[in-house]
Amino acid sequence: MRILIIEDEIIIAQFIEHQMRERFNADTKVVLEAEGALAALADFLPHLVLCDIELKGPFDGIELMHQLKKPIPFELIFVTSYRSRRMIDRAYSLHPTNYIIKPLDENRLYASILPAIQKIGSSITEEPDEFRLWLTGALTQTELTILQLIAKGKSSKEIADTLYVSPHTIKNHRNHICRKLDLDEGHNALLRWALKHCELICWE
Repeated sequence: MRILIIEDEIIIAQFIEHQMRERFNADTKVVLEAEGALAALADFLPHLVLCDIELKGPFDGIELMHQLKKPIPFELIFVTSYRSRRMIDRAYSLHPTNYIIKPLDENRLYASILPAIQKIGSSITEEPDEFRLWLTGALTQTELTILQLIAKGKSSKEIADTLYVSPHTIKNHRNHICRKLDLDEGHNALLRWALKHCELICWE
């Protein structure tokens, strides 16, 4: 189970991460600012996101989740110091599984997150089909074919030869795929993403 923690206070983030690993044996990733959340979401594909509302950057956690909740589905829990009814109403417009008010302790965190963990556990066997449905909706058939070839370790030239197009055309397709997956177009981000999700991508 993968849990993404978006929390700009490093001590709190580390506390939550430790609890998620110890209590639920989860694979975790911590993001300390809103700007890094989009790339982390596309790369990590979390089952559960724990998000603070007060974040450093141009928008808060609720606005961030409005942007990230689609096209990749995940369970959402807000972890925040905000107690006002207005803020709670804003948060629940996104239908989160829970809204946890700080300060945190081990038992409160466990009790608040357990329902989401159980819900995810009951549906996690359906994840490959859900992932593939999202992927086929996000990419064109040509882009999907190119992504599958990338996942199999093919170079741009090899893909171009296979599809009878120019390497420049493949480069353009790769850039489009990166934008759709919210990946950095440099530093082999697409290759790393494709290799990481090879089993899910290459179902044909």
